[in-house]
Amino acid sequence: MGVLLVPLATWIAPANVFEGGLLLPSLHYCQHQWDWCPSLVVADMGYLDAKTKAQCWERWRVAVLTKLRSNMRLVPPYVAWNQAACPQGEPLTWLGYDGRADEHWFGVGAEPELCARCWEAARCPRQFAHRPTEHQTLLGRWPLASGLSQYVLRHVRSWIEPAQSFEKNQLGLSDIFFNSLRFTWVMSLLADAVVLLRARALLSQPPCRPPLAELLPTQLAFELETEAPNTNPSNPQ
Repeated sequence: MGVLLVPLATWIAPANVFEGGLLLPSLHYCQHQWDWCPSLVVADMGYLDAKTKAQCWERWRVAVLTKLRSNMRLVPPYVAWNQAACPQGEPLTWLGYDGRADEHWFGVGAEPELCARCWEAARCPRQFAHRPTEHQTLLGRWPLASGLSQYVLRHVRSWIEPAQSFEKNQLGLSDIFFNSLRFTWVMSLLADAVVLLRARALLSQPPCRPPLAELLPTQLAFELETEAPNTNPSNPQ
């Protein structure tokens, strides 16, 4: 599986500028430039706060997904960052989001483990609603207990830093120290141009070679010299 990076918005700023403050201007630029915004943004958990996540959803309907920081407390129905449970400990599954009521619904599975022995089983609805505003990280537009959030955080989020490092090494940017903001801006424009041209070439004429060609087993060919058979019976060898 390959990762194709395409820059949507590029910002050049001094090192002391807070990176979390660049998300809102980036979404504003996408909406103004293309009349489009991504529906899901996967970000670093240390850069964004709950207020920024809420603004992204309220203004552009963009869900911002991050991991849970170690100093954050869990809120019901969570018992772990990726697991929800009822007050009695029965595991819950995310059922979906009700946009009209702005609520997430969690319910017990098809084969509950504790419900048959629970003292509240007679009056328990087995479905529980929670609003995203209760916790923007755990209960945002996509709760961390949902299958999509867990897949994105485990399989997509891990691509970002290696893919960016690969781009830096390919373009030689990791070997250069930029001490001029104007020169850095010029180099960033050139780097974006290279990435966009390469992405356009790959999308218009994708390579015919299989992505795992180097890992496929190959059979060596032994070119052994063999004597030609004797077709003349009167001249045996």
